Amino acid sequence: MSDVFNRELLKKAKRVVVKVGSSTITYANGKRNFSQIDRIARELSDLQNQGKEMILVTSGAVAVGVDRLGLPKKPDTIPGKQAAAAVGQGVLMHTYEKIFADYGQIVAQVLLTKTESLDRHRYTNSRNTFMELIKQRVIPIVNENDVVALDELKIGDNDNMSALVAGIIDADLVIILSDIDGLYTANPQTNPDAKLVPLVSEITPAIEASAGGVGSSRGTGGMATKIQAAKAATSSGIHLVIASGTEKNAIPRILNGEEIGTLFVSRENRLQFRKRWLAFGANIKGSITVDEGCVKALHKAGGCSILPAGITAVEGNFEPGSTISVKTAEGHELARGLVHYSSGELEKIKGCKSSDIEALIGHKNFDEVIHRDDLVIL
Repeated sequence: MSDVFNRELLKKAKRVVVKVGSSTITYANGKRNFSQIDRIARELSDLQNQGKEMILVTSGAVAVGVDRLGLPKKPDTIPGKQAAAAVGQGVLMHTYEKIFADYGQIVAQVLLTKTESLDRHRYTNSRNTFMELIKQRVIPIVNENDVVALDELKIGDNDNMSALVAGIIDADLVIILSDIDGLYTANPQTNPDAKLVPLVSEITPAIEASAGGVGSSRGTGGMATKIQAAKAATSSGIHLVIASGTEKNAIPRILNGEEIGTLFVSRENRLQFRKRWLAFGANIKGSITVDEGCVKALHKAGGCSILPAGITAVEGNFEPGSTISVKTAEGHELARGLVHYSSGELEKIKGCKSSDIEALIGHKNFDEVIHRDDLVIL
């Protein structure tokens, strides 16, 4: 991928996922920022009227619930957060529905959890529902179902949720609006020399390492989750832009090719639907580390299968058929795939020739640990 990308190409984006953070649609005291919500609804409605297909992923349910319940701050416990979300989701959705209706739009609430991504059949069913809503010219408004989420509200941030939704519906572009107006060379809050990075053509380990922690106290995401979302989106052939939620007319200006925020350029290929689920929907059960020769082979055109000879280490406890991560010696994740052998078996055959598999573990169902058809390069 060239380092030069003409943002004019974003004008061609038809199916667009827009994610808004809690800090964009609520004030510091947790109360709803109606002017911001109205602006976002107006911009999305106008673009929908132009023939584009707009999907909104929204945070804010917990923050709005905290305000409605009169709590001094966001609860620390999972039940407390879930109770706030249960109250806030209804309030927030009513607000969106009322304002979007003023602009002549029909909206639908879609609540997702990890189970919709971990099970391929539910993943497919979610896609069918989204596609029908889009066909009916309805604007889906998506949030995680925090009320039933069990693991600290995790997917568990709506940055990654936006990338997941974009992958499910095969979107052209994701726009993440928050209190962070893009990727910087350093933390702009502590380093006055930090500069905004307008374009990222490859998400390197250095970029991943530079991402900090969570953002504002009202949200669950920071730059780290946005980089994760960008990695998921771009690997699926989807562009992603991070921009400030307070930037006036940011959404239509981005779609008009203006240089706002940071653009993460997608890879040229689009992952097949099954591979997209494999890479970003399936639950990762463990990992293997591969040597430099295997890394080079994986990056070649067409890729390759992973053989036991290229494996140097095994982490986790997993069975055959599990989805695992493939890492470099430096710990950088470079691929994900369906493994043919258990973690215990891999400990015995790592570094060995395929012809030695049966002698080492008593059987050999496959020469490959991961076949290239079941492997996704990130």
